[in-house]
Amino acid sequence: MVGLGPAGAEHITSSAISCLQAAEAVFLRTRRHPSAGAVTALRPDAESFDELYEKSPDFTSLYEEMATRLLDRARTAFVAFAVPGSPSVAEQSVVRLRQLAAACSVELVVQPAVSFLDLAFDRLGLDPAAAGLQLVDASLFAAEAAGRHGPLLVSQVWSRHHLSGLKLALEEPQGDERALLLHHLGLEDEVVLEVAWEELDRTIEPDHLTSVFVPGLSHPPGAELARLEATVSTLRRRCPWDRAQTHRSLARHLLEETYEVLEAIDVLQPEAASSPGEAVSHFVEELGDLLCQVFFHAELGREEGLFTLADVARAIDEKLTERHPHVFGDDEGERADHVLSNWEASKDAGLGRRHLFEGIPPALPALARAEKMVRKLSGAGLGASPGDRADLDDEGLGEELWRLAYRGAAAGLDPEGALRRALGRLATRVLRLEQEAASGGRSLAEQAAFTQSQSPLW
Repeated sequence: MVGLGPAGAEHITSSAISCLQAAEAVFLRTRRHPSAGAVTALRPDAESFDELYEKSPDFTSLYEEMATRLLDRARTAFVAFAVPGSPSVAEQSVVRLRQLAAACSVELVVQPAVSFLDLAFDRLGLDPAAAGLQLVDASLFAAEAAGRHGPLLVSQVWSRHHLSGLKLALEEPQGDERALLLHHLGLEDEVVLEVAWEELDRTIEPDHLTSVFVPGLSHPPGAELARLEATVSTLRRRCPWDRAQTHRSLARHLLEETYEVLEAIDVLQPEAASSPGEAVSHFVEELGDLLCQVFFHAELGREEGLFTLADVARAIDEKLTERHPHVFGDDEGERADHVLSNWEASKDAGLGRRHLFEGIPPALPALARAEKMVRKLSGAGLGASPGDRADLDDEGLGEELWRLAYRGAAAGLDPEGALRRALGRLATRVLRLEQEAASGGRSLAEQAAFTQSQSPLW
């Protein structure tokens, strides 16, 4: 793997040239680079992967296909793979090659090269170590720059869309926000231009040789979240009440805040809100109270050395990605019921659950528990038929539930307890059905149809 440098052929090292001359096969990641012509002049037989950029649905698929082809060829020949800049800097094709090579018994050798960073540091007159510079990818700017004040060097700014994304990532940009556009460094049309933040996407036409230097951000993305985390940490150190709290003591507050959010949602509905602006403000306030509970538990986890807020965010991000294969993977599931089924199946497999209702807290309010059990039944193919829910809307359901609660209370019965006991009986029937299905080698839905039960499960 050799680098072609950040600009013209003068940046190609002698080691890279020797490698290209000695290789039995030469591949260019792309011909869209100023020094690519020097490679094809040296090796007219060099192939490129430019056609994959048109065919691949995304960059992950692109680099996967690229690495697979290179490793297949490298099993029988000495291959030189030439990439723009340095193979070790912001080069995802090389990252994927490294990941796959270990399983293929293919030896990888990297020839270091000058990268775009070297030219950028020179033009900026900047020592990156002394300045504490951080390198971020343009497509991930909002996430990677969260809470950071800079300086930042943003790479892979190859379209106006990326420039607009940088600009819009700041929810409340200050009037003095500035950035430097670094374009075609080392070439005759080199541009190093300071621009106001609001002009970031209105000055030049960017391409794969464009980056942006941000000296500092007075209001970085995610600043409010970082500020809230710092505030909670300060409260834990300085407030006697906050210092005394534990995960358990906060449990009732978490529940109270959750119910207050639910109440705010009801008020938010257009037909129930006499003052929409006021309802929205109230909803935002209640969501903030609930968010504070999450931050508080994360702060306790950090103090205990168990986990941090970043761990919480990372865990839910990974869970959402894993349980939406129809979005982030190859599965298809456009209908809502398919999505629900995939979610439940992925959740049960990931947690090693053996029984259908395992993981549903018994202490839930009976109606909430019933709703979760219905979802589980639907995911297992035992849901109610469409006819069972015809002509039923939110208002009608509420009226029906009220009549049942009224009749139960008038008869001296406990509706909550009655439903809880009914759910217990249902859970027992489903468990027995699961055992019969396992012994007969059938799915739960097949077993339910096979037994021809006298009474339906629901």
